[in-house]
Amino acid sequence: MEIAALLATATLFGGMTLYSFGFAPLLFSELRAEAAGRLLRRAFPWYYLFIIAVALIGAGLLWPLDRLSVVLLASTALIGIIARQALMPMINTARDAWTGGEVAAKRRFDLLHGLSVALNLVQMGLVAWALVRFL
Repeated sequence: MEIAALLATATLFGGMTLYSFGFAPLLFSELRAEAAGRLLRRAFPWYYLFIIAVALIGAGLLWPLDRLSVVLLASTALIGIIARQALMPMINTARDAWTGGEVAAKRRFDLLHGLSVALNLVQMGLVAWALVRFL
């Protein structure tokens, strides 16, 4: 059970790291910003589902072993649900308004996008904390 929990937690951390610091930057370096943005917009719901599912699996596996790590991973999943269901649609609406010519929407987009990045870093920190607890 502990090995499965470790693998789930490591997979979650690795997936989040690769997506945030590998996949997204690669898209923007290889594609026009508009095309990269469209692709990321389609990928983000799947990214959040990955976070939610793997965090909950890890939390379930850790339930009998380490309650603090359960809280860390469950919090990661909860933030993922909020980001996917509430924040992401707000970001998309602001982006659409901005690209549609609404100048004030750029500020909304920038603020919401910044919040999204900050939450993602918090999630990565929570998962890293859970991962270190295996030592």
